[in-house]
Amino acid sequence: MSRRRGPAFRSGRLRASGATKRSAREKGQQVSAGRHVVVVGGGLAGITAAIALREAGASVTLLEARPRLGGATCSFTRDGLVIDNGQHVFLRCCSAYRGLLARLGMTGAVSLQDRFDVTVLGPGGRARLRRNRLPGPLHMGQALAGYSFLSLAERLRVTRAALAMMRLDPAAPGLDSERLGDWLAARGQGERARRVLWDLFTVSSLNVAGDDASMALAATVVQTALLGARDAADIGVPAVPLGDLHGKAGALLLKRLGAEVRLSAKVAAVQAVAGGGFLVRLTDRGAGTGAKHMVNGDSAPATPLIPNGNHGAARLSPPGGRVGGPQIHAGALPSDGGGAGGPQIHADGPVVHADGIVLAVPPDAAARLTPAAAAAGASPGPERWLELGASPIVNVHVIYDRRVTRLPFAAAVDSPVQWVFDRTRSSGLRAGQYLAVSLSAADDLVDVPAAGLRERFVPALEDLFPAARDARITDFFVTRERRATFRQVPGCAGMRPGAATALPGLVLAGAWTDTGWPDTMEGAVRSGLNAARELRRGLAAAPPPSGRRAGLVAGATA
Repeated sequence: MSRRRGPAFRSGRLRASGATKRSAREKGQQVSAGRHVVVVGGGLAGITAAIALREAGASVTLLEARPRLGGATCSFTRDGLVIDNGQHVFLRCCSAYRGLLARLGMTGAVSLQDRFDVTVLGPGGRARLRRNRLPGPLHMGQALAGYSFLSLAERLRVTRAALAMMRLDPAAPGLDSERLGDWLAARGQGERARRVLWDLFTVSSLNVAGDDASMALAATVVQTALLGARDAADIGVPAVPLGDLHGKAGALLLKRLGAEVRLSAKVAAVQAVAGGGFLVRLTDRGAGTGAKHMVNGDSAPATPLIPNGNHGAARLSPPGGRVGGPQIHAGALPSDGGGAGGPQIHADGPVVHADGIVLAVPPDAAARLTPAAAAAGASPGPERWLELGASPIVNVHVIYDRRVTRLPFAAAVDSPVQWVFDRTRSSGLRAGQYLAVSLSAADDLVDVPAAGLRERFVPALEDLFPAARDARITDFFVTRERRATFRQVPGCAGMRPGAATALPGLVLAGAWTDTGWPDTMEGAVRSGLNAARELRRGLAAAPPPSGRRAGLVAGATA
């Protein structure tokens, strides 16, 4: 499964595929060119939604609070190297994510195995899990038969449990209330089998301790990736920094499509307007000189902008001036008085008018920004979204003065190491080797100081890679993703909303929403497609709001 979160391409456009069934009319549904959509959040979900909506004919403004696009997948520089915040991988079955890469022109910037092949290391030896060319699920039989970390009896019991899992319906009522560990134990899977085999795939995919995972999501992972099509589990890894793969490539494509991208633009509030449409207020930080917009993929200080009807932008006139639309006066913004859309917006920063909104933000931000009318009819409502919680991922980065392994990546058992990746080439390191250790479900590690992690993981890597004992460490550092995913434990399905809300024109996106997938890059992209499809349907059915206001107002005061 993609870590972190299918479309097909027809005429160069990003479209949802068989993830959900749609009518022929919905597949070709376009948005009137006069409609303006604001996408809040520039992660994979927001980028996907913005591309799909712009290609459907809407005028699109994407607002991102950070000074970059990419969301949870990003890069930074350290001593001349480009470092990813964490290791993200995907599988061949991640059709929506692979479709996004194709639309971004980045298919050649990833490396995808021609067949699933994982070396599993332990302090006392190694094993290899490699699929054959038989159809699924027979394609994994030979790999399991030779898996030396389990006894023959344990391997036979794994086969029976896997066949039982094949017969499950992940959407069946009650399955989400079961713990994976309980289900496996009831089918003969002892502690050893759960730790050295099942955990290899479920912990990294679901980011919770293996026994604690939602059985419904675990079944989705195992059925789709391991027991489905023979090539479904083939592993893909980025060959370039994540910031280039998603953020920069997304900004360039959106610019070519004529969308507006504003960085360092933090949204303070969203309000529904009587008669249709929404007002989106930015904070002072999103309004001032710190705000940026994208120019040829690079960020530059932004001049306040409004959509000008041609998917471009025009400079703002002073408040009360005429700017490409109706006249706007300083003062409290027109509203419905708070009855339908929540509290009246008093504009400390600029205000964007939109016909439709995509909230592609984490659940806590979505709960804060969702207008009262949308929240009141939501099921589950914002109070349930907050119950999803968060699970951390910790990444340990070690740079050696020489090569210590020729493996591109490996899994580990009987070790604190879970998965380790060679990031030498993608980081730009010219001499030595750079290994990144990815640690999911890292609740017990996220607050451990770097020195403590070094004491634990340097010897562990030496146990797995004996050549590391003779190498000198030239750098050691740690990155922490405290809220990497929601907690994918029993009961989480009832906390995940769909894309639609009770308020027409406002939709939700993000890997935490109900996509049928775990919180992964694939899930994020699918959520963006779901949101775009839902919003296209709503905008096509609704007439344009009367008395359209200018797109962006600066300096309005209460």
